[in-house]
Amino acid sequence: MESILNFLQQSGFYRLFTSGDAAWWQTLVMIGVACLLLYLAIVKKFEPMLLLPIAFGMLLTNLPGAEMYHPVLFEGGHVHWGDFSNTAGLIDYLYLGVKLGIYPCLIFLGVGAMTDFGPLIANPKSLLLGAAAQAGIFIAFIGARLIIGFPDNVAASIGIIGGADGPTAIFVTSKLAPEYLGSIAIAAYSYMALVPLIQPPFMKLLTTKKERQIVMQQLRPVSKTEKIVFPIVVTIFTALLVPSAASLVGMLMLGNLLRESGVVDRLSKTAQNELMNIVTIFLGISVGATATAQMFLRLDTLGIFAMGIAAFIFGTIGGILLGKLMCLVTRGKINPLIGSAGVSAVPMAARVSQVVGQKENPSNFLLMHAMGPNVAGVIGSAIAAGVFLALFN
Repeated sequence: MESILNFLQQSGFYRLFTSGDAAWWQTLVMIGVACLLLYLAIVKKFEPMLLLPIAFGMLLTNLPGAEMYHPVLFEGGHVHWGDFSNTAGLIDYLYLGVKLGIYPCLIFLGVGAMTDFGPLIANPKSLLLGAAAQAGIFIAFIGARLIIGFPDNVAASIGIIGGADGPTAIFVTSKLAPEYLGSIAIAAYSYMALVPLIQPPFMKLLTTKKERQIVMQQLRPVSKTEKIVFPIVVTIFTALLVPSAASLVGMLMLGNLLRESGVVDRLSKTAQNELMNIVTIFLGISVGATATAQMFLRLDTLGIFAMGIAAFIFGTIGGILLGKLMCLVTRGKINPLIGSAGVSAVPMAARVSQVVGQKENPSNFLLMHAMGPNVAGVIGSAIAAGVFLALFN
């Protein structure tokens, strides 16, 4: 009987009502939220590649007695190595890749290997559109700081959501505000999945029918030499301008150089496929595990989601408004819709520009033109992340 009683006391059902970590209803709410996110990832296909492992990581960390993740090991922004041998669970070890900034950089390596910077090289002006779309990051930072009252480091982490770049948001938050990592990551990937719903109303509101019907000239061919030199030059310039962004931009450009050099096809394919897939699983589970009941079920979480959507909206508006100005300066040669692609949700934001433009003019093909600001937005969000790290880390 004593053995049976001991077994029952070790069960999750018993700990659900006796554990001091969270109230039973909080645990059930978090399990429900995790199941909802799994539904959105599987059934609605909202960014399933990362939302699914994030949701399952959230489920694992909130199961009473699982003991897979221990926030106490990472309290104060430091890794307490001395306690690892006694208390660490599986996800504690996996989370080291997030805490040490390894996973987001490896994700950028894979993204670079899958990205064609040709449209950006062919039309360098699209760099400006990518930069303008980063306005959402800084507006959300100011709003989170002044309106809601978050401290600088947390406000910076929330602002990065506006870059529409999940790995960058995770990288910055893991350095500046690790206690909010789960909430910010879920907000970032949820809004990335909603880009096709968030952007079109503002694209139509801020542009005229005539502007949306503008047909842009075909981009010039880009030589192989240009594609090889570009990642090298960007790495050097970015590292000298914002050294704290070198790890993200450097890995992005290394991946692109693997792709464009043509001499390391095996490495390029590995970065695009096997490495990217493995790191995505580890990153998602680790980030999801930080969404414990104590950290997620707070009023702060509502503020994060509110500022996150504001960041997306103002990023879209910033890109469109600069697109309208460039349209005016070039006398109608630039369709302002491509400005909305300046947020770095690659290639989703570019596809949204294509869809909205083609609804107004079926003969219009904006996808390649929109890819220029889109990939510029990836670089821009990484530089913005470097600026925040330099200021607040």
